[in-house]
Amino acid sequence: MTTVGYWFIGFALAYTFFLIFMSQLGMRRAKDGNGFFVGGRGFNTLFVTVCITGLFSGSSYIAILELSYLTGVSAIWYGVAETLHVLIIALVLIAPFRKRALVTISGLLGDRYGEKVRGLAGAITAFTFPMWSVATALAFASALSVFTGISLVLSVALTALLLFVYLQFGGMWSVGFTQLSNVVVFFMMLAIGTYAFFINPGIDGIQTLFQERPEYASWSAAGLQTILAWFGTFLFNVILAQAAFQMALSCKTPEQGRRGLIYASLLGIPLIVGAVLFGMAAAQVVPGETRGLVAVPLYLMETLPAPLVGLFFLGFWAAALSWGAPCQFSGATSLGRDVGKALNPKANELQLIKYTKWSLLLLTGLMIVFALLRSEQSAWWNVVAWVTRNSATFAPVVAAIFWPVVTKRAALVSLFTGSASGLLWYHLSGWAINDFFMNTHPVWIGMGINIITIVSVSLIDNAGNWVWKASFNSVGFYSLLTAVGLAIVFFSSFDFLLAKGLAGMVGLLIISGVFITCMNFIKEKKETVPVTKQWKTG
Repeated sequence: MTTVGYWFIGFALAYTFFLIFMSQLGMRRAKDGNGFFVGGRGFNTLFVTVCITGLFSGSSYIAILELSYLTGVSAIWYGVAETLHVLIIALVLIAPFRKRALVTISGLLGDRYGEKVRGLAGAITAFTFPMWSVATALAFASALSVFTGISLVLSVALTALLLFVYLQFGGMWSVGFTQLSNVVVFFMMLAIGTYAFFINPGIDGIQTLFQERPEYASWSAAGLQTILAWFGTFLFNVILAQAAFQMALSCKTPEQGRRGLIYASLLGIPLIVGAVLFGMAAAQVVPGETRGLVAVPLYLMETLPAPLVGLFFLGFWAAALSWGAPCQFSGATSLGRDVGKALNPKANELQLIKYTKWSLLLLTGLMIVFALLRSEQSAWWNVVAWVTRNSATFAPVVAAIFWPVVTKRAALVSLFTGSASGLLWYHLSGWAINDFFMNTHPVWIGMGINIITIVSVSLIDNAGNWVWKASFNSVGFYSLLTAVGLAIVFFSSFDFLLAKGLAGMVGLLIISGVFITCMNFIKEKKETVPVTKQWKTG
């Protein structure tokens, strides 16, 4: 182990005990289900801000650091997409979801479509969250192994166990207090990284990098397909961001939740810019590495004294924890609260808390097992998680909010067909990390089948009970026009779109446009009650 490794272990041990202490502060506030699952709806603007900053900025920081080492300034589009995602939630969804007193997406589906859907959606959601957690933890671990020699799997296991310990105490309140600590450490890391950047290589060094490797200065070096996939994934995920909803909707009022999300998007900007600069600095000082998360610690060890490098990577660990904690807790909530309620409809709130704590233990074990199964490609787990969950729940969630025509059977079937078709497409891709079958991301296939299934099965189930009410001056008409226009482009330029990896996304946009039209034009048939005239006599 290097000197930096000893400094990091010392900082990490001290910080671990501090996080456990902070999580204890939430214990007395989480005595009932409302307090445990959504903080008693008592979070103020500050708590929402730090929770969302920790969730998105932490994971984005790690991803952008890696991307910018490989592709330069174009990595910033990942952060732009993530920021847009947060702002849409703030401006569009936070108020209506807060009025619904939403806890989980799987719970929303269960309330609308019944216990079978609640149980299946809860299970799918729950088992994908450890995939996201392990992806970020493995990314951090690859950097940690450079100066400590700790294996990737052992690093993930230690991270998972810490998350399990402190989430047990106060549920959502534990998340809130520890996220506040993590965000403080983020900005210490940012300050240290900025100091390192100006020491070596500085602005002149980046200019030299741009001259020697002009692609690093290109805003599109990451590739059009990749950049559009970032935006597409974040935009389609807006309505499915369960961990973000669970934290943001713990707010006292919708206004505080909205402000917290907006402030979080602003706090994320310096972290996004910092990650891009530090990744490019590492590319200039330590070129030739295949992994940016290996190059960055080498760069810092060459530039800074050991204590500062150790403190920088304490912030890196805080980023992994700040993503993992909400993911693990939200997944456990779906498994314990929603699947538990589906299996035992008479369960009280204390029983559901107990189920959730046991679920945390199960998901902790799963996180470690996932690391054992595939530790060499952390981003692979992100792909599996996106495909499995988003392909299953996208259409049912949209329909639960906007379209009462959908039947319980249609929602249940669409959960199966969406997830299964996405995973089948991924199987045809050989489970590769970015080389997909027919150059098409499996999530676009899964979500498309998900929509087609829920619409077709609902119309068949409700045959004779719905009517077509079209209007030329409506969202449905304009979405249909858009879908027709995109269809013309799709079929006339299919080879080009396929070569660029855009065919799947355009196809999903066409299906989504038709879906919006159906929701707008197809209405439940209302029974008409004959009016009997009463003649007045006398």
